Amino acid sequence: MKLLEIKDLNKSFDNKNILENINLEITNGRIVGLLGKNGAGKTTLIKLINDLLTPTSGEIFINGKRIGVESKKAISYLPERSYLNKQMKVSEVINYFEDFYTDFDTKKAKKLLKDLDLDINQKLSKMSKGMQEKVLLVLVMSRNADLYVLDEPLGGVDPATRDYILDTILSNFNENSTIIISTHLIADIERILDEVVFIDKGKIILQSDADKLRNNEKASIDEIFRRMFKC
Repeated sequence: MKLLEIKDLNKSFDNKNILENINLEITNGRIVGLLGKNGAGKTTLIKLINDLLTPTSGEIFINGKRIGVESKKAISYLPERSYLNKQMKVSEVINYFEDFYTDFDTKKAKKLLKDLDLDINQKLSKMSKGMQEKVLLVLVMSRNADLYVLDEPLGGVDPATRDYILDTILSNFNENSTIIISTHLIADIERILDEVVFIDKGKIILQSDADKLRNNEKASIDEIFRRMFKC
C-alpha cells in the first residue's frame, strides 16, 4: 500500500520555484534517504508533507487521504531545529508528549533516555545542543506512528552517538512503518537505507532501491551522490 503519495507538487516563494513537479510514492516498511545538497528543497518538501506549508499546486496523500488533521496523527516529525521549551525538564516534556499523543510510548522513551545517558530530571536549558537533539529524537521515535520524518537527525551529535542513534532507529523500526531521513551525512546513514531519493534544485532526479543502485553502479550511495553532484 502507498503510505505516502505526492502528485504534481509545486511550491513557490515570491515567484521563485522551490519545488517543481514532484511525484513520489513510498510504501510501508521502508527506510528512505532524502538526499540533496543544501538548498535543494529537502526541508520545504518535509514541511509540506507535515502540512506546515501549503502547496502552490499539487496534492499529498498519507494512507490515501489528503494531508490534514488525520495525517498529522500518522506522522512523527523531527524538525531541523528544536521547538521544545528549554525551561522544561525532560520529565515534563515526556509528560507533555504523553498527554498530547495517544500513540506515545512512555516506557520506550524512558529506556532510550537511559541508554543515551540523559538525565530525565535535567532542564533542557542545562543541556548541550547535541543532548537536546537526542531528547527530541527520543520523543519522536517513541511514538507508534505510520511515518517518521527526520530532518537532519544526526547533525549535532558525535560520530559514536550517530551509530547508536542509527541502531536505535533500526531496533525500534516497525515493519509496517516507514522512516524518511533527510541528511547530508550520507556515509553515516547509508547502511540502514532501503531506498534513496535524490533531490536537486527542487526536482527529484532519482528514486531507487538502495541495494539495486549500489549493485548497478558498483559504488556506495555516498560515492554515487558525490559523482552525480560533483562534490
